[in-house]
Amino acid sequence: MTTEHRSRHRPGGTMTTELVPRRLRLREVAKVAYSGPRSRRGRAVLSALGIAIGVAAMVGVLGISASSQAGVLAEIDKLGTNLLTASQGHELMGQTAKLPKTAPGMVSRIGPVTHVTPVAVLAANVFRNDHVPAIHTGGLTVDVARPDLLSTLGGTLRTGRFLPATTGAYPEVVLGAAAAQGLGIERIYQGERVWLGSHWFYVIGILNPLALAPEIDQAVLVGSGVATSLLGYDGSPTTIYLRADPEQIQSVWEVLANTVNPENSSEVTIARPSDALVARAVAKSAFTGLFLGLGALTLLVGGVGVANIMVIAVLERRSEIGLRRALGATRGQIRTQFIAEAGLLAIIGGLVGCCAGALATAAYATAKGWAVVVPPAAIGGGLGAAIAIGAVAGLLPAIRAARLDPTTALRTA
Repeated sequence: MTTEHRSRHRPGGTMTTELVPRRLRLREVAKVAYSGPRSRRGRAVLSALGIAIGVAAMVGVLGISASSQAGVLAEIDKLGTNLLTASQGHELMGQTAKLPKTAPGMVSRIGPVTHVTPVAVLAANVFRNDHVPAIHTGGLTVDVARPDLLSTLGGTLRTGRFLPATTGAYPEVVLGAAAAQGLGIERIYQGERVWLGSHWFYVIGILNPLALAPEIDQAVLVGSGVATSLLGYDGSPTTIYLRADPEQIQSVWEVLANTVNPENSSEVTIARPSDALVARAVAKSAFTGLFLGLGALTLLVGGVGVANIMVIAVLERRSEIGLRRALGATRGQIRTQFIAEAGLLAIIGGLVGCCAGALATAAYATAKGWAVVVPPAAIGGGLGAAIAIGAVAGLLPAIRAARLDPTTALRTA
């Protein structure tokens, strides 16, 4: 019922009764909002689906991006954020500077430092055999390493064993993960060899990827003894990896360059690999804006679908609108009905989209081994955007329906 009786006193003491429009209760608004989509289920489902896809895209993109960053940060925390590297910088004239041979020993004397290991990149190339042309280096490097490299970097062996503690001249190598793949060596067979610096070297181990030192993945590692006798190693390191007390990492950072090269500290480059990984995780989110734009476009298309079904509803339901107006429904009540219908479709689409986006995030993050993170802002923003678009989509059709003349609507129905 859209009207109610109201009694009022007239001058002279007489009572009169008049019909006045009454406000629709929330329950009644919900009832009339449901009646329209229920009678046109196919169109309603398609319109709500358009909004659901847009919201799902937005929630999924934000959720997967957040889960990816959480996964990377968790991996960094597991590997440790207390790793520092001191590497060769540049001299005043732009040439690559050399680190002193005494630098690793000096660094080990810094109080908070717990692990130190130097690595030296040699001017040598490695090939699968001695028939490969010299220009086909594959981007691999030959590095001199000590046995404590794995303990410092938190690395592990995929197969085989690491370089021995002795610095003998036996020609053995350990392959980084990418180096093994580039050389086509997935397993170590008895007598497995590579051609390195005009000498045959036996492969004794293959490393798993090192997240904090990806340059080692591309390297073939040799011991210092054989590097000195066969490859011309002069004992000067290229990079020094060190672990320090996490609580004093900043203090170590501040004195590290002066410790490595007291005479020319400006020729030493200090880095914290975990910072690079964090920056990489943040950089990945740069694409989030692109995908959010696509999701917003899909959401807008869904809003156009809602507007379309509401315009058609106005045309098809002129008789209903005319009858309600003839029975006393006000223009405001008609507007409320159509806006509520559009809002209901948007809410349904938004809820379905949020659930779909969250499930997609959970499935993808679980497959990648990440923590599942669905930002509350993504859920709230997606649902809020759906409701806002639904309200806007239903506004013009609602105004048009409210302006229909009852007599004309009934006559043309």
